[in-house]
Amino acid sequence: MSKSNTRNKHTSTAAPSTIKGVLEITRSGLGYVVVPNAGGDVIVRPGDFNTALNGDTVRVKVTKENQNTGRKEGKIAEVVSRKQTEFIGHLQLSTNFAFFVPDTKKPVPDFYIPLDKLNGATNKQKVVARLIKWEKGDKKPLGEIVGVMNPEDENDAAMKEILAEAGFPLSFPEDVMEEALRLPEVLDKEEIKKRIDFRETLTFTIDPIDAKDFDDAISIKKLKKDLYEIGVHIADVSHYVIPETKLDDEAYKRATSVYLPDRVNPMLPEKISNELCSLRPKEDKFTFSAIFEITAKAEVKKTTISKTVIHSNHRFSYEDVQEIIEGKASPQPSPKGEGEKYYEEVMLLNGISQTLRAKRFAKGAINFSSKEVRFKLDEKGKPIGIVVKESKEAHQLIEELMLLANKAVAEYVAKVKVKNEQVPFPYRVHDTPDEKKLAPFIAFAKKYGHTFDISSPQKIAESFNQLLDDARGKPEQQVLETLGIRTMAKAVYTTDNIGHYGLAFEHYCHFTSPIRRYPDVLVHRVLQSILEGKVMVDKKMEEKCKHASLMERAAMDCERAANKYKQVEFMKERLGQTFEGVISGVASFGLFVETLEHKCEGLVSIVSLSDFDDFRLIEGDYSLVGKRSGRAFRMGDKITILVVAANLDKRQLDYEWVLAGDKPEKEKEKKEKKKK
Repeated sequence: MSKSNTRNKHTSTAAPSTIKGVLEITRSGLGYVVVPNAGGDVIVRPGDFNTALNGDTVRVKVTKENQNTGRKEGKIAEVVSRKQTEFIGHLQLSTNFAFFVPDTKKPVPDFYIPLDKLNGATNKQKVVARLIKWEKGDKKPLGEIVGVMNPEDENDAAMKEILAEAGFPLSFPEDVMEEALRLPEVLDKEEIKKRIDFRETLTFTIDPIDAKDFDDAISIKKLKKDLYEIGVHIADVSHYVIPETKLDDEAYKRATSVYLPDRVNPMLPEKISNELCSLRPKEDKFTFSAIFEITAKAEVKKTTISKTVIHSNHRFSYEDVQEIIEGKASPQPSPKGEGEKYYEEVMLLNGISQTLRAKRFAKGAINFSSKEVRFKLDEKGKPIGIVVKESKEAHQLIEELMLLANKAVAEYVAKVKVKNEQVPFPYRVHDTPDEKKLAPFIAFAKKYGHTFDISSPQKIAESFNQLLDDARGKPEQQVLETLGIRTMAKAVYTTDNIGHYGLAFEHYCHFTSPIRRYPDVLVHRVLQSILEGKVMVDKKMEEKCKHASLMERAAMDCERAANKYKQVEFMKERLGQTFEGVISGVASFGLFVETLEHKCEGLVSIVSLSDFDDFRLIEGDYSLVGKRSGRAFRMGDKITILVVAANLDKRQLDYEWVLAGDKPEKEKEKKEKKKK
């Protein structure tokens, strides 16, 4: 069986008596098939899993149902798709065969590994194994070793475990790599003739300084007085990744690249992401473009969407562009680099982008500020510093032009009808705030003097922006932003176009990052079908949207877990030190505190606070209040903490509260006296 078909092998037409859901296996071994909107989960005993593993999408046949309690029991009838096909564990080698023993928190059987599938691994080594097949009736899953872990590199093992447990493969199957290697490196001359040629138009990329793949480029040309042509050119991944190929199957399965502090787990092989589709300088590339005729006041006069061919003249980093914007770079050409020749073009693009940004907020887009934590790593991936990066005008220049392109593409497709019906299309939507979450937030904001008009979604957005403006620079800014974001719905992919509330767009999609997001590839395919006059009607589009949304959520969880691991690793070297922090969360079991300098969050346990007073949670006030003293710890309050524990396995930091002016040693003495 082909390695890349593990997912498809388990797919068949289900009997009508089965229910589709996701299997969750507890540490005790008992399973639950989680079935949304279907009257409760179905319990499955360990002997009835029928080759299903934790996280797999399955069909379960209900065998018992208690009419009084509604409790259901069943047996797995079929595995629809595997969540995880690669596992980390240890190899046990015998004379004629080997077994792979997974290191997992959830029960997973040992894999049988034929000797010709060891790939150089030896007895007792920590390895990565891929599940090849597991048929009904087989005693053990059949696997192969695809990687050997370096026992000295704990960081590498930790990052790989995070990815594997979330269902992201750590390597590409051979048939996928072979397919990628067969793709032509030279642009087809006949294909070039079918496209708008931008190779003579000034074009450049703006990306992070350490970026390896460039999936978007900007071109600019003056048409006449106060009218410019701005092209947003996106890597034409869909030209190379064709439906019903191994490459496409693998890209769909992953659905997204995952960005961890020390690596990228890519959606596509490096041959595509870093070479064929990467819009590298001084190279001709195929692109899919949104081209705008626009004035300096950001008034779009005409929009064209077309396949193109470009030649990037220069690669900018965000820092390069920011220096130009801030006037730190010379407007005159110099031997330092030709990028400085484009001073006027960068300033013009920045002016247009800032106007687009202002217009967007005026129409009700919500202006939450974004801060990104970046780790400075040594050669082994160990964090030696943490940098907090804020969004500057260089980032906003690219962001606004990408938003403009995404919006234009969604508007274009929304107008197309097939038999008076909308074309199935992966819109990116964002619902209005949840009323239940919004009410306590409004009450809390009122304590700081901020009021809300809830008469309409538009007025709620205006109130949010007013609050964010008023709170900027004040002590409550961080807590109000954090809680405000929590009231928001999560953005998802769906064919049901309800608009994007946070951006204040009626139509929106993801078109600009097909190297790292599968929905963008789907967008390109639908667009191409419309341009060719053969509109693609994909009846499985909603299913693909749901899968992409789930994998996006899994990727975000991976990124959070990896960042947390790095934070714990960083603070482990700082045990016994004190730091200023801000209370970032409150619960009945303690306070979450984020250090101001490094943005490392840890828990001040209620047990450690009990040495000072008997603290109780006041939910509506987001605070812990002492019963005797009345001392309150509220979200957003600044406090001093002592780092007392750093657990890498659990990715947990433990802090203790330090009274202002006290040294840790003095604090410990006080506690000891109280205990006596």
